[in-house]
Amino acid sequence: MIFDIDHIWLFLLILPVVSFLYASVGHGGASGYLALMALFSFAPEAMKPTALLLNLFVAAIAFYYYYKEGYFNKKLFFSFAITSIPLTFLGGKIVVEAILYKRILGVLLIFAVLKMLNVFEKESTKIKDIKLWQGLLIGGVIGFFSGLIGIGGGIILTPIILLLHWGKMKEAAAVSALFIWVNSASGLIGQLSNGVTISSESFVLVGIALIGGVLGGYFGSKKIDNRNLRYILSFVLIIASVKLITL
Repeated sequence: MIFDIDHIWLFLLILPVVSFLYASVGHGGASGYLALMALFSFAPEAMKPTALLLNLFVAAIAFYYYYKEGYFNKKLFFSFAITSIPLTFLGGKIVVEAILYKRILGVLLIFAVLKMLNVFEKESTKIKDIKLWQGLLIGGVIGFFSGLIGIGGGIILTPIILLLHWGKMKEAAAVSALFIWVNSASGLIGQLSNGVTISSESFVLVGIALIGGVLGGYFGSKKIDNRNLRYILSFVLIIASVKLITL
């Protein structure tokens, strides 16, 4: 039971802050939720479905605000989504041994830290067209590991879009938000088809996360300087990453 976790009240206080920060950059926040759940010693079997469920709602809110502001690039999105959706489903059906799962998640959290610290957010004045094979390959690889771990893949996709000059920051955020949503849905369906169940308590977490998600999506699609909060979240993610890799 989720609410039997020690210090659950502290978890509930931090949760909307995490969803706010992730939604502000067009993400659903699964990596952050997984990091929090790891720190608060959630049962491994509850972590993946809970994170993906939260992702569905928060990423949807983030996408709505970025789409409303006109940042969505349909062609760029479909280049990745064609292969990511089925491979996320496949990854979601695979059951990973708990120790290996924690190690992989710990490494992927490093991407989240780099994203929160704006390491990748260097816009190029010259945007390049993505080749279809590039999108299919990258989308498929990210999708598979997203389903395997229980994330939407935005923490990996956004840096790639920016580093390879396929879009600007707001455009990358809009594409990543919908990418996260479809992957989260696909991965969750894959897990449910394996008999995984979602606790009714998880929907309480959804309501709490949406508070931060709505505010983050709105202000992020406009302009907001949340540098100090990002530093704090990065520190939390680093602690979680170290715990997952070493313990």
